[in-house]
Amino acid sequence: MTSAHTLKTPDGTLYYEVRGRGPVLVLTGAPMGAGKFGSVADLLARDRTVLTHDPRGISRSTLNDPEQDSTPELRADDVVALLDALGADSADVLGTSGGAVTAVALAERHPGRVRTAVAHEPPLMELLPDAAEQRATTEDLIATYQREGLFAARERFAANAGFPRRESDGAPVQEPTERVLADSTRFYVHELRHTTGYVPDTDALRSGPVRVVVGLGADSGPLLTSRTCEALADRLGTVPIVFPGGHGGFAEDPEGFAAVLREVLKSPPGDREPGPAGLGGH
Repeated sequence: MTSAHTLKTPDGTLYYEVRGRGPVLVLTGAPMGAGKFGSVADLLARDRTVLTHDPRGISRSTLNDPEQDSTPELRADDVVALLDALGADSADVLGTSGGAVTAVALAERHPGRVRTAVAHEPPLMELLPDAAEQRATTEDLIATYQREGLFAARERFAANAGFPRRESDGAPVQEPTERVLADSTRFYVHELRHTTGYVPDTDALRSGPVRVVVGLGADSGPLLTSRTCEALADRLGTVPIVFPGGHGGFAEDPEGFAAVLREVLKSPPGDREPGPAGLGGH
């Protein structure tokens, strides 16, 4: 059973959902909201209290100032506010894509509130040798969105990320809804630059109390996030844990994804190894 809630914050309102009972597990994305986690959240809620939410400014989480940027630090603070609302002292966290950057920022800023932080495919471009080129590409993506609109930006984004190009089936292209356009503006104009430009303090993370696990999709080899996963894991002195599917493996294979996540979270909080035997692969 899923219960829906809203939480007033100093700069807006956060929408969140709670499922199940047991130790708290937060699933977070950016810009992806709560809805895409539905299937995997239901599975994990069999033995966990699972919290999902729409990140700030996205969908049902509104901001008082729509021009406010979304940074990993602010999103990490939002997760803490949600834990406070739930009455939870600490939680395990699975962040995916931009939400993985949120999870890393959360482990840095609020280490006392996180047990294990699983960063699934974080687009931490500043860790790459070609960071300057990636920074320029990000600025070009933002300019493309502002100049040419959503479809042109999506195509360029997918090409840079390594996603396969979608072949047209001849059907007319549907115009995006107001909500899709609003969320896309939040992503391209107010979020993308800050997420990809985040520079984690990997020395502090490596020596800190939070167990940080890097997750990589089994099918994500061609993706840019494969490189960022390897770079983050290398700086943390570990190796990525392989999850089923690709960048959206939690939706592509929710049962397989949930099974791997359960195994990862079984490890003792102080365990700094890559994870249970058989889960590595890099």
